[in-house]
Amino acid sequence: MPTRTPKVRETPIQGPKTSKVRLSKMGKWRALVLIAVHVLIGLHIAHWLTTGETVTPVEPSEAMAFSRSSIVNAGLVFFAVTILLTAIFGRFFCGWGCHVVALQDFCRHLMLKVGITPRPLKSRALAWVPVLAFVYMFLWPAIYRLWLGDSLAMRGAELTTTQFWATFPGWVVGILTLLVCGFACVYFLGAKGFCTYACPYGAIFAAVDRVAPMRIRVTDACNQCGHCTAVCTSNVRIHEEVRDWGMVVSAGCMKCQDCVSVCPTGALYYGIGTIPWLAKPRAERATQPRKDLHWRDELVLVLAFVCTFLIVRGLYGVVPFLMSLGVGGVVAFLVLTCVRLVREVTVERPGLRLKREGKLLPQGRVFVVAMATLALLLGHSAVLRTQTHLGDRAFAHAEPQRRALLAAPGVRPRLHGEADAAIAAGVSHLLRVDLWGLFPTLGNAAKLAWFYALSGADATAELHARRAIDRGELPTEMHQLLAHLSALRGDTVGAKGEWQQAIDARPDLPQAYLALGIFLAQSGDIAAGQQVFDRGLAEINDSAPLFYNAALARALSGQAEASLALFERALFLDPRHLEARENLAGVLATLGRFEASVAQFRTAVQQSPDDAQTRLLLARALLELGEREAALRELQRALELEPTNVEAKNLYDALDGGADTKALSSPPAMQSSDLPLARHWSTRCTTAISAAIR
Repeated sequence: MPTRTPKVRETPIQGPKTSKVRLSKMGKWRALVLIAVHVLIGLHIAHWLTTGETVTPVEPSEAMAFSRSSIVNAGLVFFAVTILLTAIFGRFFCGWGCHVVALQDFCRHLMLKVGITPRPLKSRALAWVPVLAFVYMFLWPAIYRLWLGDSLAMRGAELTTTQFWATFPGWVVGILTLLVCGFACVYFLGAKGFCTYACPYGAIFAAVDRVAPMRIRVTDACNQCGHCTAVCTSNVRIHEEVRDWGMVVSAGCMKCQDCVSVCPTGALYYGIGTIPWLAKPRAERATQPRKDLHWRDELVLVLAFVCTFLIVRGLYGVVPFLMSLGVGGVVAFLVLTCVRLVREVTVERPGLRLKREGKLLPQGRVFVVAMATLALLLGHSAVLRTQTHLGDRAFAHAEPQRRALLAAPGVRPRLHGEADAAIAAGVSHLLRVDLWGLFPTLGNAAKLAWFYALSGADATAELHARRAIDRGELPTEMHQLLAHLSALRGDTVGAKGEWQQAIDARPDLPQAYLALGIFLAQSGDIAAGQQVFDRGLAEINDSAPLFYNAALARALSGQAEASLALFERALFLDPRHLEARENLAGVLATLGRFEASVAQFRTAVQQSPDDAQTRLLLARALLELGEREAALRELQRALELEPTNVEAKNLYDALDGGADTKALSSPPAMQSSDLPLARHWSTRCTTAISAAIR
């Protein structure tokens, strides 16, 4: 690695030379490295297809799992490592390891072959899009969790997966991404258009690049020929930066080293030195006027981008976030071009000659027709997105009813007037989306299935659920819905089969295990329910509800000692799991460990201070320890919260009348409408099992 120290020129800077720019020697090496990256991606996919399990996707977007739920995966590790390396070596990963950069370079290469040289869009406003996208993807979820009082502490690691493709789009979206993020962004926005105006990962790499000591630097052999700028595919004015700073300070530099390769005097090199953040301009720095867009043009770009992004994102249920950013940037450029076509006499650029001396050229007429068609499509899409948004809002409004249906197999939740009206409106909106759309909207069938199931139209709900499964829309959830519909009509065998299909579809998700296990336990077969919970735990080791129900099944079947560790694990994963804490306290009391039981009940009271039943349970545990006065205080508070609690009142009156403490601590056995009570210490353990799915 070169270690030469740049020297400040003592003679005036010469003007650019006109000698022929030679081809970069680094281009072929970078192409080989990028091809190797794609080969590794292919091998990764092949390993998953062959074995059924592989390392979680090595993709920066996967790091969102930590922001959202504190889960560490291979994507987070990879993203963190590349950020740290960027702080040393500069923004090298984008140029040498990014598959999207490889796509853009390939598209630019093809355009140059047919005589089209992409010109960059110089927008200061749209350059903030990657920063905002990074904040939205990685920082905002964590900030929101902190605002809610959640902890960002690591909760688990998912370094391998059997659902490798679950977070990736299908082939249709892949081809559209190729066209939009590749050809369209390069043609309209410049050689690295997507990187400049859409990529959220580039935003953090660019920020960290400001402190990297390794970068492109210059010696006094530079004669300002401009060859370096001519070959730079990152749109960096290299000859000006090295003239003014003695190095390339722009965060857009991806360390491709094409500039180093073509420098006719060998003045450029990649080496260590002062970081850009602390760099001072050279004494003879020549200040040149910036050629930025007028603020009115920037406003047009921003408005067009925002409107397009809101319309396109999630369109037909398939357009992902990053692709929406690329489409927004392209449409923003096209809208600005339309504005210029109206107000300017001549509108031309390489490959896009639209108007000359006030007259539309043939390309201009085609452009006008194309833009009119695009406007109609965007207008139509805006109507669809509005109807989809209204339907989604109704779907979110019905979430309590959906949860209630999942939590109580065989029982349909009652709908009050407001919920019934919301479901009817949701059906109306989503049916319009299906009727007016040019293509089926992914996810609509599943939502309609839910709406019809909640409203009692079971046959129609089943029809839409089957259609959703055929389309690949939430198959696990749809099988669960079909299981509940089967349970509602008394088809036990059908319900069990649908839940099993839900488990087979996604064995890494806890919901189907919970639903089937609870259904079996409520049917009286606690042992079978326990087996299902245990199967779930063999696949999933971070589900508090699974550990809780596995523990509860053991407690209800007389395996008190065996249930303790499972209750404790559930509380480790979810310290606010009130039912787990109460049942743990009840089991401890059953085993005669009253001090530990009281400690757990006190914590439960702190978590739910207005719960009269929890205070009653605490009072009984206190009586076992002989703490009569403390028990009276808890009973008094329980009666303040729930004056009609007969059990608390009788116990309080008996204590107040001087009854024997030990005789009062253990109430007679009680019966539940769902399951026989195994331990009277946890009077809610039987109903808690049916409320485990929240």
